[in-house]
This record gives sequence, structure tokens and C-alpha cells, in this order.
Amino acid sequence: MDFKNRVAVVTGAGGTLCSCIAVELASKGVKVALVGRTKEKLDSVSEKITALGGECLVYPCDVTDKNAIADLAVAVEEKFGLCDFLINGAGGNNVKAMPTITKFDERELLGTLPEGTRGLYDIDMDAFESVIKINTMGSVIPLMEFAKHMIKKGGGSIINFASMNSYCPLTRCFAYAMSKAAVSNMTQSFAQYYANAGVRVNAIAPGFMVNERSKTYLGTVEEGLTLRGQQVIGHTPMGRFGEASDLVGCVMWLLDSDASAFVTGTTIPVDGGFLTLGGV
Repeated sequence: MDFKNRVAVVTGAGGTLCSCIAVELASKGVKVALVGRTKEKLDSVSEKITALGGECLVYPCDVTDKNAIADLAVAVEEKFGLCDFLINGAGGNNVKAMPTITKFDERELLGTLPEGTRGLYDIDMDAFESVIKINTMGSVIPLMEFAKHMIKKGGGSIINFASMNSYCPLTRCFAYAMSKAAVSNMTQSFAQYYANAGVRVNAIAPGFMVNERSKTYLGTVEEGLTLRGQQVIGHTPMGRFGEASDLVGCVMWLLDSDASAFVTGTTIPVDGGFLTLGGV
């Protein structure tokens, strides 16, 4: 497939994974709209794309805001034309929505847990709700808006971001796991609905990837792992964390209307084999 002069919208484009995808798309001649909350991060990605001779649009906004996404769709069409590809990469977790313990402790109900320890009953429910919202509605709203562009063009490809949590929840990640399981399910639902319009909807499920946040709670293979990091590596047959570049090939294949023409409604793990081990 010739990607030159195609139009892509990438949400979460200021992050480690989606910034890499955005730069790769631009290097192939795709005109890219960079979407995220923080303009400074998007500007940094824009500089990389411009240095490659690519074209991009920096558009800071909240992907859970329906009106803001509608305005984004207008801006993209005015700048580049109708959208061919949507990478739904915006999302995340919040430590306030997570307990610090992995199983129920009776002291939770008595309010006598040690200082700095947080049980399930101590988590911030507003943070819990915000995690679900960004990971679900933050994908649904852009998907529905940019599917309109693709219908007008006669087809297109949408990629959502699922997770290892889509298959089996990791400890302490209640809101994140719920929302990422929903991403996998909604990918199937929307794929079925839009199939007759030529719009394909798939998802990728990254394994444990290297970024600044992961280095804090997992460590690195080179400099030393935390206990949780050791558990992850011990459960990953390839013996390493993923890099952002490890996602690119799968993403490009799913966007390619020749190579993946008959693929829709799938969630593809890119996980170094993490899901092949049952933990026994």
C-alpha cells in the first residue's frame, strides 16, 4: 500500500508509544494530526516529523470532550482532507485509583492500615471513574467522529489500544483492567457495525513496554528490576520489555488495506509471548 498523502489522526501522540508510531507514519508520507493534552509534548514530536520533511498538525485537546473532537475533525479536514487512519492511543492509569495491597485486609474496614498503605476501600473513586472514562470514551468519541470521514472516503482503518489487562487483570489495576477489557469488546462491536462501510476496526494489546513510568515501577533489565519487574520478565519468554518500535510493524500491517484487507474486529497481542505462560 502506498501511504503517501494519506491522513492519520493519532491520539496520545505525545506519549512514548504513539509518538513513535506518528513519526513512522510521517516518514512514509502520511499527513499526521498529533492529538494530546500537553502541547509541549506534541511540539516535540512535531519537530521530529518536520525534520524528516513530513507534515503534521499539533492539536491539544481532551479526547473525552465530544465537542473538542468534533472541532478537531473539522480542523483535520481543512488542513489535510478527510482522515484515512485513526490511532486511538490516548489513555492511561492513575495510582490514586489503585490500592497498594494485592488482597483484602480486614484493617481496611477498621481504618487501621499502616500509614502509606491503601486498600481497595481507600482508593479515590473519582480517579477510578476518570481512568475508565479516558480508556473507553476517550476511544469511542474519536472513533465515531473519524469513522464519518472514512465512510465519506469509502473506507479506512482504526486501531484501538488494548492491553495485557484486556485478557487477564493484573493485581491492583481494577479500573485500568476493566476499561482495557472494554476496549477489546468495543473493537469487535464497532468492527461489526462499520464493516459494510469499509471501515476496519482492530486493536493492538501491547505487552510491558519501556517508558519513563515503567522504569519507575518495573525497573530495567540493564540497571536492575523491581520485584514486579522481575515477575514480568519471568513471565515473558522473550526475556525483555518491549520497545515502542516493536509495535510499528503490527500497526502498519493493520493500516494497510491490501495486507490486512480481510482483518477486522481483532485484538493482536504484541507482548513477547507474555500470554503464552499460565504462571504455573
